Amino acid sequence: MSARLTPLELRTRIARGDDLQLVDVREPREWAIGHLPGSVLIPRGELAGRCAELDPARPVVCICHHGVRSLHAAALLSARGFAHVFDLAGGLERWALEADPTFPRYG
Repeated sequence: MSARLTPLELRTRIARGDDLQLVDVREPREWAIGHLPGSVLIPRGELAGRCAELDPARPVVCICHHGVRSLHAAALLSARGFAHVFDLAGGLERWALEADPTFPRYG
């Protein structure tokens, strides 16, 4: 089962050094506009075939633009036995509004 993290909750967990796997499930062109430091790009369409690149015992935070793809990605990982899965509520758009106003926004 996955859970949602708000941008402020995620920012706090990153700042305190929690051992998180940040998985950006957007497309490469979106990633190029901006991404969170330490995140890895695994587009949503590739995630099922690339789950082995992630450690199922470590917390995973799925990230996308508005929070829809990340919610689906989190459900996929949970169904595959990942123990601690989260998605970023509102995605990077909400991150830019609430956690980091310098983060690039796009339409």
